Amino acid sequence: MLDCDFSICKVRDLSQVDFSDEFYFIARTDEETSLVCSSKHVPQNAAECDAGWRAFRIQGQLDFSLIGILSEITSALAENRIGIFAISTYNTDYILVKADHLRKALSALEGRGYKIGREGMNAKKKK
Repeated sequence: MLDCDFSICKVRDLSQVDFSDEFYFIARTDEETSLVCSSKHVPQNAAECDAGWRAFRIQGQLDFSLIGILSEITSALAENRIGIFAISTYNTDYILVKADHLRKALSALEGRGYKIGREGMNAKKKK
């Protein structure tokens, strides 16, 4: 679990992004620039913003050849009608869920044998 409340924003530009924030994710396409940041660091120039998200990280580096890990996790959440916002970096994956669904999400994953901790969620199930 990441100990932070997150917001998902659409920003006009990056001029007001607080790059000193411990966690932030930026995605830019030909249609938009999206920012995921701690809720206390939402830039004033955000065109749209959805607050109230919590995040957890899939613990450990996931090799690009591994298949189905993210799919299995998101399927467990989908079966419990929990919407997600997923982010992948070079080393790992992050799953964001609305804060009011966090306990239900963690229970669903623990029910599938995943171990949840402050450091992140182990991608390998408990035996």
